[in-house]
Amino acid sequence: MNTHPLAGAAARLKVDIDQKSFRSSNGGTIDVLQDLRFEVVQNEFACILGPSGCGKTTTLRILLGLEHDYRGTIQLPGLAQARMAAVFQEPTLLPWRTVEQNVRLAMPEDQRNANLDALFNQLGLTKMRSFYPSELSLGLARRAAIARALAIEPDILLLDEPFVSLDEATAQQLRYLLMTVWSERPTTALMVTHNLQEAIMLSDRVIVLSDRPAHVIGTFDIRLPRQYRNEQVRADLLRSFNEKFAGIRNAP
Repeated sequence: MNTHPLAGAAARLKVDIDQKSFRSSNGGTIDVLQDLRFEVVQNEFACILGPSGCGKTTTLRILLGLEHDYRGTIQLPGLAQARMAAVFQEPTLLPWRTVEQNVRLAMPEDQRNANLDALFNQLGLTKMRSFYPSELSLGLARRAAIARALAIEPDILLLDEPFVSLDEATAQQLRYLLMTVWSERPTTALMVTHNLQEAIMLSDRVIVLSDRPAHVIGTFDIRLPRQYRNEQVRADLLRSFNEKFAGIRNAP
């Protein structure tokens, strides 16, 4: 049995999943998550890092309410009913609506006339507001997806490898944009990534998962403000991370 409260006056995200499994094509059982427990404090940006196929995306799907067959409990942050936003690997924009229409469609009905000039400007989308998704590059479409997520002012922001498949220059540009916009509009954020350098650049804390059935094998806290994480500092953090997890089996 699972419980997935959307209420309370929770200041943090709390994940306590005892077990999650899937049926395989041959009728067997694949254990994906087991004794997975972690917390993300209010307005913290955390990254989940782990081997491919270990259950990172499954964890986000549980948080989003897309997976119900698991044992455990989830507590979402926020007052009353938690407002959740997600950015997926694909932008998932409606092709028959403009960028601005896609963004406003995700907003609560009573806020759809809100002024979004600052958000579009921060993400470099001011001139693309009337464009359709087919007129955008993949990088611009990803910006529109980020704008759609942040426009609702979420209590929790979930990101599933939002920069995957982009060339590194474009991905790095979007990382800086996300870091800038999120810093000005802080909210509890949890991002799945397989990119350790990306996690070190963006997050306050890296949650390291084992191979499946996934559980937390350790965390790596980064208290240094993001504006001071230059290339040399990130290299030092990477070295410290590798030293901490060097002897742990199934670390990334």
